[in-house]
Amino acid sequence: MTSPSVPGTFAVASQLLAELQARGWSLAVAESLTGGLLTSAIVEIPGASASLRGAVVAYDTRIKHAVLGVSQALLDAGGPVQPEVAAQMARGARRALAVEGEEAHVGLATTGIAGPVSPDGKPVGTVDLAVALPGATYTERDVFRGDRDAIRAQAAGRALEFALEAVRDRVTGA
Repeated sequence: MTSPSVPGTFAVASQLLAELQARGWSLAVAESLTGGLLTSAIVEIPGASASLRGAVVAYDTRIKHAVLGVSQALLDAGGPVQPEVAAQMARGARRALAVEGEEAHVGLATTGIAGPVSPDGKPVGTVDLAVALPGATYTERDVFRGDRDAIRAQAAGRALEFALEAVRDRVTGA
């Protein structure tokens, strides 16, 4: 079995990295359901190391709390698939991947249910994304269709688009 690809994302990942590099900004990623697929899509771009600090694959919910600082009370109350969990993961990635005391400028996070079954009753394909910038955090909920690989690929692709939108909006003041 091969890992899913993220079709059509090379251009978006390239644009995101160009926006980050133009500002001297760094990127930190926190992934759950995408399991490294999002970071892999970014690393496909030559020169990604100029902005990408790294990633935390917090597939085990306990890692969301222990490494990324997601509130245990929040996780206990509603599980790992919530917009606020994604927001805390994105902010936590900025902190976890700090270099010499400087947080990453942008945190990007994915959490969701790729299937084939849902552990908590939320629909398979439910995905929460977050982008944390200095002073602002944006979240988005999507419900993707398809099999496990398709859902993971769609989540990674949309996360890249969402990050690009957030970075551009932040710069233009929208």
